[in-house]
Parts: sequence; structure tokens; C-alpha cells
Amino acid sequence: MRILKLQKKDLFPFLKVISREAELWAPVVKRGGPPAETLRDPHWASLAKREKFSFERIQDFSRISMDAVRTIIPPKKIMVPSLFNMFDFTEQGYKEDLSHVTDRILFGIHPCDIHGLLILDKLFTQAYLDPYYLEPRKKTLILGLSCLPDPYCFCKSTHTDIIEEGYDLFFTDLESYFLVWIGSSRGDDLIRLAPDFFDDKLTEKDIQTYIKWQENRDSAFKTTINFTRMPDLMELNYKAPFWEEVGAACLACGSCTMVCPDCNCYNVVDKLFLGNKPGKRLRHWDSCTLPEYSQVAGGENFREHKSQRLKLWYTHKLQAYVSKYGKPSCVGCGRCLVTCPVQINVKSVADALEGHPVDAFWKKFAQEVSK
Repeated sequence: MRILKLQKKDLFPFLKVISREAELWAPVVKRGGPPAETLRDPHWASLAKREKFSFERIQDFSRISMDAVRTIIPPKKIMVPSLFNMFDFTEQGYKEDLSHVTDRILFGIHPCDIHGLLILDKLFTQAYLDPYYLEPRKKTLILGLSCLPDPYCFCKSTHTDIIEEGYDLFFTDLESYFLVWIGSSRGDDLIRLAPDFFDDKLTEKDIQTYIKWQENRDSAFKTTINFTRMPDLMELNYKAPFWEEVGAACLACGSCTMVCPDCNCYNVVDKLFLGNKPGKRLRHWDSCTLPEYSQVAGGENFREHKSQRLKLWYTHKLQAYVSKYGKPSCVGCGRCLVTCPVQINVKSVADALEGHPVDAFWKKFAQEVSK
């Protein structure tokens, strides 16, 4: 692994060179949302004031946001779109459709989201290889970018605040320049397209600047969760009363799973047309928190109650995945903290599992209902 230096003024020219034959995707500011002054809850009012970001295809380099904390939807949307056609079919056979797969460069992805892709890599290569994920994954170059946490980040607790694999290049922002880690042969090929932009002569000052940046970043984390004890606490609290409180407040909207970098459930439906036109087999994101997810033929639903579906989700996140892979199915990105309308998220559930006071809407809702 080599580490090079790139001056900030040369970043966009470098991206322009390497994206001549591939789509460039990066975080940009996403406009919209309710005005902060219209929201009564201080939590949501403070979030409304924050800029929102989204991974989008870049035509204008000035739109790239270099200080994005988290995008609304994680980069899984680039690998597996929320809805796409798997293949066209007729009575004679079928024709696979990989039209959603193109050569891409994904710039600005943070360490936690790279870890999210590594988790998806495991899930989509278990018993059967999933070509609809693996093909776009192979055709996407990963250019990571360092970040500083906001109050909702807890990736240090999941040990996903640093990354050692899963990227082609990684850029650490050190004020006037970047340190650039080369993580693959494909990343090295990118450097060779514009070698004059890079300097391989690092000084002691560069090293000390990097150490200071890392110390400042580590001290900026405000949210922590003890994931080591979560598997046992999930088992001990499996019948705890607070699950009913969480379920009563849950809107079953599926937002938590849509924004989670690791959630990968999907459904497959056939769409038929008149006039002997080929049918389409469509694949779309699904969520275990939705009412229909556990419904089977005849109308029977094995998890009819919201509390059961939420318990399933958190059991997978905090216990089952740990038993199989040795770490939680959570990368600490904070998306569930800033998305759930009733503040059901990994942090508030972890506090409940540990018996700590919970300052969340779902807890206040339960207290109001019990009066």
C-alpha cells in the first residue's frame, strides 16, 4: 500500500481525467424539506437546519460537497437500485437485463459506508452469487473520503471509523492537501492516468499533521454505544415490556431500513403485458418492518404486530449477524437517528436494552398513553 500527497487544487482536475470513460458519482447538497421554524420538536428543528446530501451523478464538479457528513440514502442505491428489471421473459425463455450496470466512479464515500458495502459483499455472496449486485459492484471504483463526525455519528463504537480494505483510493483531508491511500491495483491504475498531480515524498510534518487530525477526529465523537454487550442484552431483554412501547409508536413506514447501508431485503414481482409483449421480472427494496413482509398465502402473518417486526430487525442487527460474522450489522452512520420520525433507532433501543433513561419520542408517547 502506497500513500501519496495531492494538493487540493488538483483534486477536481484529477477527477475530470479519471471520469472521462466512467460516470462520476459524489455527494451533493439536496434541497428541500420543511422549514426549521415550523417544527415544534427541538430535535427535528435542529436537523431541519442541517444541509442534506445525496449521491448523484456529477456533470458540474462545483456541485460536489466535500464536507458532507452522511447522504440521505447510502451508496447501496448505486449497487442495487430501489427498483430495476431483472429480465424480460416470454413463453420461449428469458433475457437478462443488466442495463442498470454501468462503469462508475464513486467519490466521497466515507469509511462507515465502505464498511456497509463490505457487509453487503458478504450477504450477496453467501450460498448463491447475486449478479445483480456483484456486476455493478465490480464496475464501480470506490474513492473514499475522510470525514468529521457530527452528534449523530457513532462509527467509532462499531470500529468502522477507519477503513483498511474495500476501496481503490482513499483521500484524507488535511486542510491544504490530501493524503491518498492506494488500496488496489485499480486505484494504482487511476494514479497512472495523471501521475503529475501526486507527490510521493512525505515529510515528518505531513505525518504529524495526520496524527493531529486523527486525534481531533477521535475526540469529536459524542454518541457511543457498547456493542460488545448487545448480543447478550438482546437475549436477556427479548420479552422486555419496552418492545411493546416501541411497537405502539412505530409508524411501520420502513424508513429505517431504506436508509440503512446494510439492509438488503427485496421482493420480486412479475409484470405482464397484453399483446404478447415480453413480461418483466422486477426487483424492489423491501423491509422486514412493513406489515406485508411476513404475510404468506392465505393471509396469515407471522409477525402481525409492529413490536415483533422491530424485534426481528434489532435481533438481526445486534445479535444474529454478530454470531455469524463477529460484528454487528450496523456501521454507526447515524442515518436511523436522523430519519425515524418517532426516534426508534439503534441508540435509543441500546439505551433501553441497558436500562438507561430513554429520551425519545416513542418513550414519551408510551408515558402519555399510560396516564
